[in-house]
Amino acid sequence: MTPQIKFGTDGWRSNIAGDFTFESVKRCTQGFSNYLNNLEIDNKKVIVGYDKRFLSEYFARSVTEVLAGNGFHAFLTNDATPTPVISFAVVNEKAIGAVNITASHNPSTDNGFKVRDENGSAIAPDGLKSIENLIPEEITDVNTIPYDEALNQGLIEIINPAPDYITNIEKLIDLKSIRQAGLKILVDSMWGNGAGWFPRLLGGGKTVVEEIHNVRNPIFPEMDRPEPIPPNVDVGLLEVAKRNFDVLLINDGDADRFGLGDENGNFINQLQVFGLLAYYLLEVRGFRGPIVKTLSTTSMLKKLGEMYSVPVYETGVGFKYVAPKMVETDALIGGEESGGFAFRGNVPERDGILAGLYILDMMVKLDKKPSELIELLFNKVGPHYYYRIDQKFSGDRQKKIDRIINAIPDHIAGLKVTDFNDTDGFKFSFEDGGWLLIRFSGTEALIRVYCETTHRDKVQAIINAGLEIAGINK
Repeated sequence: MTPQIKFGTDGWRSNIAGDFTFESVKRCTQGFSNYLNNLEIDNKKVIVGYDKRFLSEYFARSVTEVLAGNGFHAFLTNDATPTPVISFAVVNEKAIGAVNITASHNPSTDNGFKVRDENGSAIAPDGLKSIENLIPEEITDVNTIPYDEALNQGLIEIINPAPDYITNIEKLIDLKSIRQAGLKILVDSMWGNGAGWFPRLLGGGKTVVEEIHNVRNPIFPEMDRPEPIPPNVDVGLLEVAKRNFDVLLINDGDADRFGLGDENGNFINQLQVFGLLAYYLLEVRGFRGPIVKTLSTTSMLKKLGEMYSVPVYETGVGFKYVAPKMVETDALIGGEESGGFAFRGNVPERDGILAGLYILDMMVKLDKKPSELIELLFNKVGPHYYYRIDQKFSGDRQKKIDRIINAIPDHIAGLKVTDFNDTDGFKFSFEDGGWLLIRFSGTEALIRVYCETTHRDKVQAIINAGLEIAGINK
């Protein structure tokens, strides 16, 4: 039976050799080709990249064969390439879009088909739905030209997008000052596409850059998955404390997400990182411009927006919402709770490499270690404490949703509820600027409960209240 392909936030992900096969990848590419042709734009350039997962480069070749069979000029990256570099190549080559074979932070058994628009950014939900609807059910409806034949005809071209990406990075940040700062940096590449990038950008000076998990190993040892949060990053955090590094920089499998560890081996969560990056751009660099945030990330951004007189826009969860809003508003920064951050002057796409460089530049310019940067941020906006729990559940989903909608509590964990938002999940805002968010997974019987508050002692009580509101027994 032909597997049904359902697109999520960025495209489609599934298990290798189960649903994710060469045949299904070709069907996806035909759907994307049909979508691009329906745009009726006189542009046939499409960037194709891939990660270091099992068979990714060969899946990418299959993509180029179908693109060529549909009259497109496929630019195939010469190596496993970070997602932000692929996205930059879309704009740099003036392409109509991109296909990236990657499952990002998913487990090793998965691979994925990620798509991008002409801005190098996530395609909006209506566009993703259109692609999904245009995927043929049968492989016989897929147009292909064999790889070698298409290569000889010039329909497939091998490119190296790295030099132009680096040139743009050098316009955004002073790499020389970081190279000469004498920092001792540890990078956890999580077996992914970010390997080698920080040594390449920062090598040759007084700063020392060492890497772990920086070779190809598709089973991802020493972590559950290449997602830049504990416990996946614990090896790097222990190494920082053991060997006296100044900082731990972490990229996920395709290097579009960013994680951070301080000089003591403590993990700095992604909401705190978002606050640091916004503060860096507004205060240290003196820039001004809108901030775009998902509703599941930090309220520190609203406080910074008020302090620096810049608007803050809140979207649904996922860069398919963040990217269009960044383009619309010419935003200074956009980001999400999972560690994806995008910046003006680059492309409206998550860039874990540039995020790491900006943190290093902040350390150099302020002469502070990461723990001291957090202290500085909290002195500005007050301490904020975050927690998230993913809980499996049984029973009827709609009954639980109805229960949440009808709850309408006046107080949660002793904090007055000041607002309720059901744009994407169910968000209760509190008098202290904190919040509780309840969201259901779209693919499994899983509920996610998030909270942020200025009261450290209320974090667990807020999470427990969220589970109770949803009728979940922990």
